Amino acid sequence: MFIVHSYTTAVIFTIITMICWGSWANTQKIAGKSWRFELFYWDYVWGIVILSLISALTLGSFGENGRGFITDISLADPENIAYAFLAGVIFNLANILLVAAIAVAGMSVAFPVGIGIALVLGVLVNYLATPSGNPFMLFAGVILVAIAILVDAVAYKQLESAKQKVTSRGLGLSVTAGILMALFYRFVAKSMAPDFMNPAEGMLTPYTAVFIFSIGILISNLLFNTILMKKPIEGEAVSYYQYFKGTYKIHLVGILGGTIWAIGMSLSIIAAGKAGYAISYGLGQGATLIAALWGVFIWKEFKGASQKTNILLFLMFVLFILGLGFIIYAGL
Repeated sequence: MFIVHSYTTAVIFTIITMICWGSWANTQKIAGKSWRFELFYWDYVWGIVILSLISALTLGSFGENGRGFITDISLADPENIAYAFLAGVIFNLANILLVAAIAVAGMSVAFPVGIGIALVLGVLVNYLATPSGNPFMLFAGVILVAIAILVDAVAYKQLESAKQKVTSRGLGLSVTAGILMALFYRFVAKSMAPDFMNPAEGMLTPYTAVFIFSIGILISNLLFNTILMKKPIEGEAVSYYQYFKGTYKIHLVGILGGTIWAIGMSLSIIAAGKAGYAISYGLGQGATLIAALWGVFIWKEFKGASQKTNILLFLMFVLFILGLGFIIYAGL
């Protein structure tokens, strides 16, 4: 199977992860013009499953390093399969709750609370479990990125469209989503062998872990998304009949979104073997920077914004770049 051998390659992979995680939501924006999120989300999940399986059968099966996917999954201990599966369930719930938080509380609350908690707690949990890198540089970078997320939220609050009343429900959804998002990565890591080159029997390789993780998302979606379809955060209830009436083009947009996210997840886990889980996860959560770039330059969300808002955006970009630089340097 393919394994990363250099820190430079690992960093490149995590930067691609950041781009993927910050870009997949564009497919939802495109589909959202005529397609409800609950229906889009099914195709998004299928995209994750399809990409993870293709990755396992190709990069995870060819070459002399490590252990091939078919052999690996046949030797896997049920406990490690359960960890990877549980990670998928946790991630799926966190993702749906974050969408709900954005709908109830707006971007200016959901992102700094949800993604901020996910970043700080996620890096802390992964570093304590498997310490790797300079902790001072790592957490200095995390703090800078967290501040950048807060500044981004303040900038969004300047927009009329983002002004929503903060409720205990919206805040609670944001906090819960953030905590769950911080934990899923650790369960994936716990299922895997520490040494990718010579994986211990019973423990998973990265490709097998990501595939089982995707199955956890798919199975849990039967419960979580069905509930969301029947009791949506906004709008009328939707049905599976409406989903199957969708055109192949609209389904492909959702599958593309899931594929993009899954590429990022796969590269992040592969890179963690060299960069460490804390650094790999932390850099991936820089996705907010990429999402902000899309919002500013492509979707023109800040068109006509005040000078104060533009200054905040510039400050946000500077803090993000500095923070990500610190996180990268932590692994040198």
